[in-house]
Amino acid sequence: MKNELPDMSTDTAWERWGKNDPYFGVITNDKFRRSALNDNAYTEFFDSGSCHVDFIFAQINRHVETDFSPANILDFGCGVGRTLIAFSSRAASVTGADVSPSMLAEARRNCSHHGVKNVSIHLSNDNLTELSDSYDLVHSFITFQHIPADRGIAIIRNLLRLLAPGGIAALHILYSKESYRDTGGVPPCTKPDEGISHGTQSSDRDPEMQMNPYNLTEVLFAAQQSGISRFHTHFTDHGGELGVFLFLLREASTHQTA
Repeated sequence: MKNELPDMSTDTAWERWGKNDPYFGVITNDKFRRSALNDNAYTEFFDSGSCHVDFIFAQINRHVETDFSPANILDFGCGVGRTLIAFSSRAASVTGADVSPSMLAEARRNCSHHGVKNVSIHLSNDNLTELSDSYDLVHSFITFQHIPADRGIAIIRNLLRLLAPGGIAALHILYSKESYRDTGGVPPCTKPDEGISHGTQSSDRDPEMQMNPYNLTEVLFAAQQSGISRFHTHFTDHGGELGVFLFLLREASTHQTA
């Protein structure tokens, strides 16, 4: 029987990451530990965000919509602003949303440090009540994996409601693990959640970092029901955590069906 109350523990863990080790919480490399972060690592961290944003636009322009030029962008799960700052040079207006107040405080400091003035930052919740605009590009990377799938699917539906006609959602989703190779990507168990790794702790002081796979049928069903007419897929592999980047297009003339 499904729990009636959603698992909010990942939000609590993410706020702990924001308070204790925000950059390592985003990219789990020891050079980004708070205790080790220097000017070179800081620059590398944000350069990686710029490379990621270049990748996003290259995929969109090649496979989905040539010369795509969004007026406004939503970065869901923006963390400390790694991609948020990079997006600021691609649109007139950029919005960042995250569940961690500490992450958002760090994002504001980083925007100020980089001289970014066209970004607004909002505390997020599952219903996205702080976000009232529609967006030409809705982006989320390495975020949904840290959210239990039942909550994540509902959030995806809410994000797609914010997608403007002619807009594109670029959403990164985990779907399986390399360790499930012998069972065709399916968890080798019969009981719900048995054998599924919900995350790791790098040290005794670190919060849990869940790595939740999603049922892609549910994701695509939510997308089609939300008026998405076509999409492009790019596979990802983060240390055996297998995922897809979905680039979802809402045609200008397509209407949401549910």
